[in-house]
Amino acid sequence: MSRAAVLERTGEPLVLDTLTVDKPGPREVLIRTAACGLCHSDLHFIDGAYPHALPCVPGHEAAGVVLEVGSEVRTVKAGDHVVTCLSAFCGHCEFCVTGRMALCLGGETRRSPQQPPRLRRGDGPVHQMLNLSALAETMLVHEHACVAIDRDMPLDRAAVIGCAVTTGAGAVFNAARLVPGETVAVIGCGGVGLAAINAARIAGAGRIVAADPQPEKRALAEVLGATDTVDALSPTAAEEIVALTKGGVDHAIEAVGRPESAALAVKALRRGGTATILGMMPLDCKVGLSAMDLLSGKRLQGAIMGMNRFPVDLPRLVDFYMRGLLDLDTLVAERIPLAQVNEGFDRLRAGHQARSVVVFG
Repeated sequence: MSRAAVLERTGEPLVLDTLTVDKPGPREVLIRTAACGLCHSDLHFIDGAYPHALPCVPGHEAAGVVLEVGSEVRTVKAGDHVVTCLSAFCGHCEFCVTGRMALCLGGETRRSPQQPPRLRRGDGPVHQMLNLSALAETMLVHEHACVAIDRDMPLDRAAVIGCAVTTGAGAVFNAARLVPGETVAVIGCGGVGLAAINAARIAGAGRIVAADPQPEKRALAEVLGATDTVDALSPTAAEEIVALTKGGVDHAIEAVGRPESAALAVKALRRGGTATILGMMPLDCKVGLSAMDLLSGKRLQGAIMGMNRFPVDLPRLVDFYMRGLLDLDTLVAERIPLAQVNEGFDRLRAGHQARSVVVFG
């Protein structure tokens, strides 16, 4: 049995309930959840902007301890400390074998309709959001949805690596492939954007401009490595970034999910610069380049989950934290119990802090 936060209907608060978790299948892992970060991506489903089968358990940014593994699991064992990631991968499709694991659709990592559900309440199934459903005391996931980490790593900070840091840092290291000395603008200083700023500092960016409408988030950005900040809602934000960097940035990373912030990312680029879009845009949204942008050699790309290769990337990010390079302590704004999950999501909607982390006893 597992206490969990259940989304019954979109637009309504999550309901705390006790669910039955099935036994691990041959390639599945049962995890005692230690901590789960609250991510804005969850809100897209909770508020109904993105469709999902209901009822379901949200949460996808988590860390915990392995309780039990299936008979064919080879990558983790009972007692391992793990971080989960929604980029569950099959390991043998075209995307996996060409090193683009984040693009794997991961169909084989989910149970088929003919199999019993991983989660149920009474006789009815409870759907698993993004292969994880981490806002629960226990998770049952495919072995390719988690990776073992250093046991000395604090699990409340390890949790935010599972999405925010993997996405933000991955945009810098994997998608943008930032070269030391290049300039960066990060649009949006939530968990993902702040992680991108921190990663840009680690990568040796020459100048890092943080754009966000909230002064408190701009202050956090400076702690994490931003050399300059601007109000993202200012009508002159793009011109300010161009002036600060003497012609525009080499890389602009959008970490909000708004068409206006994507447009700002493109406007802030220098000739030949690249805009990387990380935020979950409205499903009917289109983002593009003008004719002059194309003539200027500007590029626009998506980078789902930072184009991570999480079995390799996550342990490296843990090592960055352990060596004092990656600042997760500043990223975590508060630690709350599961009973306060709705209040945590309300604060996330208000946009005044980086990451709330649900900590399980």
